Amino acid sequence: MHADLSRLTFRPQRRYSAVIAQQGRVQLDADINEQTAIQLHQARTLAADLIGRHGGPRDAAGFRIDYVGGKHDIDTLHIHGGRYYVDGILCDATRPAPGVPVPDEDAEDSAEQDAAAPPAYWTYWDQPDGFRDPEKPGDRLPSPAMSPFVVYLSVWERAVSAAEDPALREVALGAAMPDTAARVKVVWQVLPLSLAALDIEETDPSKEVVRAAFDKWARKQAVSTARLAARSERPDHADEDPCLVKPDARYRGQENQLYRVEVHAGGEAKDATFKWSRENGSVVFPVDELDGTWVRLASLGHDDKLDLDVGDHVELVDTAYASRLEPLPLLRVEELDLPGRRVRLSAEPDPSVGRLPHLNPFLRRWDHHEGPRRKGRTTALKGGAVPVTEGEWLPLEDGVEVYFAKGAAYRTGDHWIVPARNATGGVEWPTDAARRPLLQGPSGIVRGFAPLALVKGEGGTVDLRLAFPPLASSIPAADEATLAAEEQARREERLAEDPSGGRSQTTAEAEAAAEGDE
Repeated sequence: MHADLSRLTFRPQRRYSAVIAQQGRVQLDADINEQTAIQLHQARTLAADLIGRHGGPRDAAGFRIDYVGGKHDIDTLHIHGGRYYVDGILCDATRPAPGVPVPDEDAEDSAEQDAAAPPAYWTYWDQPDGFRDPEKPGDRLPSPAMSPFVVYLSVWERAVSAAEDPALREVALGAAMPDTAARVKVVWQVLPLSLAALDIEETDPSKEVVRAAFDKWARKQAVSTARLAARSERPDHADEDPCLVKPDARYRGQENQLYRVEVHAGGEAKDATFKWSRENGSVVFPVDELDGTWVRLASLGHDDKLDLDVGDHVELVDTAYASRLEPLPLLRVEELDLPGRRVRLSAEPDPSVGRLPHLNPFLRRWDHHEGPRRKGRTTALKGGAVPVTEGEWLPLEDGVEVYFAKGAAYRTGDHWIVPARNATGGVEWPTDAARRPLLQGPSGIVRGFAPLALVKGEGGTVDLRLAFPPLASSIPAADEATLAAEEQARREERLAEDPSGGRSQTTAEAEAAAEGDE
């Protein structure tokens, strides 16, 4: 997640069940975040174990799909409300009710001012995190007349800061104060998938065939083949600053950092690129206005460490861009207008990003630059990002280096976190007994998938969802014979504990003597 963190310490293999706070100690964000991660891991693992890979409550299952043919070849889907679980993650398709404004005093009929109630379902085009564009042919639904297609649910999570959701900022702290906590958001998207992508050759496959083929496809999509290792090596220029950093330190930075290495453009190694940040990608600048290559910002940063400078590479982001995970070229800062809070970029941003204020656009700063020179050559950027080079150590800065394993495929958004500490003069990264860095899969993004429907045309949608019943049920009433037996058992138990049946000893002896005389 893009947030201002010290480090991420949650590791499921350690089997920690809770974080225990101790008195008189410094509070760290990593401890609090690990407690949250532990609880989420436990809850979602339990849900997935009980429900399975996906499913919804029998009486409130969401994401029922209806295909609706539209005019001018703009078809759509109706996504009905309710809840559904994917890999233990709760997805809620319930459409919120609109707010009712205070009626106008001058209006004769206040009911006419009330906004019309929205439909009880989302559509393919207005789903909250889909951001599909009818003008893009690739976003349109396939034609079921040509071939049936599968509709599926894609689920993942992303971080949201106050730059994207200003309501997270406490205005009482003042504009000069930084924001506080960020949030993690569940992103669900309803998307189409052809039968060919599932390797299904039948034109009318059964539910079982589609589900089996989809599960095979989903397992491949959910697991990334990319592997990365990190280390710190004392760079050649280390002797230039012996008084600023310990002479034997391999990490030469003067501050503790959390490096983020993130795949920008995915694909094979020859096409893939990455970007990196020493602040976990958390340095952002809300955008007030776009004017060609000039961008007016709400702020230029709080200090020299968190501001923009000529030569920095930035990414224009808004809610739609962050949700679609489709990378655009990174842009370079060419000029600063400090009094006007403006920056001039190397090119005009893509028209699809940053033009709608309600999507809260902002610039995200990345810290890579052209180069550096190594082995007699420099590393040229591609689309403003660093080309992936497999099988060799790539320097970032201050002695921090990363290594991409050979033969991998890369996905946009996959990332690794590398804490660097000046107290140890190194980076925190797992190693073997010989202290060799171990290759690790990405820290995220974790993706989940579930099939929803097989669309054959209007009125021909086959439901592929799964449902589970509630565990609780009513207690059955006992019959008269059972009740009589239970009462007799209780009477015998009382008599065993008190043979007198609660009578006085004299009375009991008298009754016993009378019975003997008879």
